[in-house]
Amino acid sequence: MKPKIFLLLAFVAAFLVSRASGSLNAYYLDVLLGIGINIILAVSLNLINGYTGQFSLGHAGFMAVGAYAAASITTFLGPHVLPWFGKAQAACGIPLLFLLALVTGGIGAGVAGFLVGVPSLRLKGDYLAIVTLGFGEIIRVIFQNIQAVGGSSGFKGILPCTTFFWTFSWAALTVYAVLSLVHSTYGRGFLAVHDDEVAAASMGINTTLYKVTAFVIGAVLPGSPAAYMPI
Repeated sequence: MKPKIFLLLAFVAAFLVSRASGSLNAYYLDVLLGIGINIILAVSLNLINGYTGQFSLGHAGFMAVGAYAAASITTFLGPHVLPWFGKAQAACGIPLLFLLALVTGGIGAGVAGFLVGVPSLRLKGDYLAIVTLGFGEIIRVIFQNIQAVGGSSGFKGILPCTTFFWTFSWAALTVYAVLSLVHSTYGRGFLAVHDDEVAAASMGINTTLYKVTAFVIGAVLPGSPAAYMPI
């Protein structure tokens, strides 16, 4: 029960600080949001590189997919959906729209993690690192050449939905989810693959399945809050 209590306390603390964040300097608040985002990135990457032992260099590509997918929801869908809420836009409309954007970003990043994971995770070591690095560069070049999302000048005009509560609540949830997964019965498979992939396979563990699962989960977690970055 202790991890659940700590998670609940983190939610409460994030909510209380968020209520007082209006009095913070805008620059310091932006730095704090960046810290929260990078906590999510580091913890999710640790599931792939640390616990599962796969040398991935394409994590920024997963975040980019999630960021552009989520930002597209708030930018293109928001002006059509928010008027439905009337005077309740600030109380209900924007939080629901932002939640939809987070879910969309997570799904998009998860699909990207699956697509790059299935064909490449039969590779190991430096070869896997080169493939994932190439994936990240491909994603960067693609988005820089799509004018609908700003092209090389970047995505502009995104709704300012980000708050301290959203950022650090998701950071706390990410830490809780990764720790719970790793210390579960299923999560022992990740540790087995990390320690000795050949021995794990000889014991009947589907190492490719565990590596793909780690990639997908590791992509979903930063893919959702990556929406914070361009907002």
